[in-house]
Amino acid sequence: MKQFTPTEYELLNVATGNHLKDEGWTLADSSSPVPSLVRTVYSKSRLDVKGDDWGFYRFADWLPIHRLLKDSATTVTYRSEKIARELGLEHLYISFSGYWPEKGAFMRTCSFKETEAYSVCGRIPLDNRKILVVASAGNTARAFAKVCSDNDIPLLLCIPEDNIDALYFERPLNECVKIVSSPRGSDYFDAITLSQIAGESDMFMDEGGAKNVARRDGMGTTVLSAVTVTGRIPDAYFQAVGSGTGGIAAWEASMRLAGDGRFGNNKMRLFLMQNHPFTPMYDAWRAQKRELFPVNDDNARVHAGSIVAKVLSNRKPPYSIAGGVFDALSDTCGSMESVTNDEASVYLGMFERLEGVDIHPAAAVALAGLHKAVQKGEVGTKDIIMLNITGGGEKLFKSENKVYYAKPSAVIPLTEDRDTIIRKIENLFR
Repeated sequence: MKQFTPTEYELLNVATGNHLKDEGWTLADSSSPVPSLVRTVYSKSRLDVKGDDWGFYRFADWLPIHRLLKDSATTVTYRSEKIARELGLEHLYISFSGYWPEKGAFMRTCSFKETEAYSVCGRIPLDNRKILVVASAGNTARAFAKVCSDNDIPLLLCIPEDNIDALYFERPLNECVKIVSSPRGSDYFDAITLSQIAGESDMFMDEGGAKNVARRDGMGTTVLSAVTVTGRIPDAYFQAVGSGTGGIAAWEASMRLAGDGRFGNNKMRLFLMQNHPFTPMYDAWRAQKRELFPVNDDNARVHAGSIVAKVLSNRKPPYSIAGGVFDALSDTCGSMESVTNDEASVYLGMFERLEGVDIHPAAAVALAGLHKAVQKGEVGTKDIIMLNITGGGEKLFKSENKVYYAKPSAVIPLTEDRDTIIRKIENLFR
């Protein structure tokens, strides 16, 4: 294991400017008069990128972690030629998080959610005795399950049963990982509700989602990867979003890079895409509303079930909160776009045909959004553009490896009373 000294940091309340200490798993400023994300402020203002043999932890200087975990991999950024030529762009950089050995990409869950998992699990206090709880629509669950299984970290995963096929691995999971599902016909928000109920027990601790600075700073390493290749902060950043946490993370990473002083000080414009018809943030942003429009739960489930990029289906994203998606888009003069299933399918094929590897539907949504922005003249042909391909190489990985599919330890309807749900989940770990 590498010699590692954690970077000192404070937490900043985005709304008030209040600085506070991280008490080990601080997710919010309890004294804040308004809801607000907290943000890390590192003692090291200049980024020292470590060697490739550090894997994901080559960016450890700007991660709020206590330890390094084994078997990590990092995002790989390269300059595109074929898609750049197809779109008429001179400086398109693709940050690929997935499995593509030819490019040096070895994320075996084929998703950039590994950047969250290795960071969040590295932040867990060394004296912690509680069980981590994570809710997911698929990719996040796969990433956390792998990282926790490989590193003997107890984990409770909550995932809709309709998404259980997303849980494939190169070997069976360690017994320290338990999976509970909300029943068929439920969605990501129902899985979140299950996780919140579990969190009422003293046995468990909530991972925190977007509120967890380790999750956001882990995702922000995609931008750090890009800058190691471009040498400067990109002019524009493209990503498909469900919660928008990746967009917030990119914004925060770009501000840290501006503070470093070696990569320029330009504002990196955020271009974020949602998959139609599940477009709560797109709808609010286009109306320039800070608050999301009210949505009927049943309609939301129908819309979430109809999109090809299932991972983009968060009904309660951190959009309105101080430091959230609305603020990130506003500060960067950003934009949101809507992409249909048919459009995503076209760009799935385009990427594989031109670049040579398969990608996930959410990444195809991002590529479609980039093409729309080019057609509208929202980016220039000479702009330095970062396209965050958040998952890919799954078909390649499965062709090269035997895979095992995990099954839920329990399927729990939310119609059961909370005490019964808690008891069933606690019994999984006894």
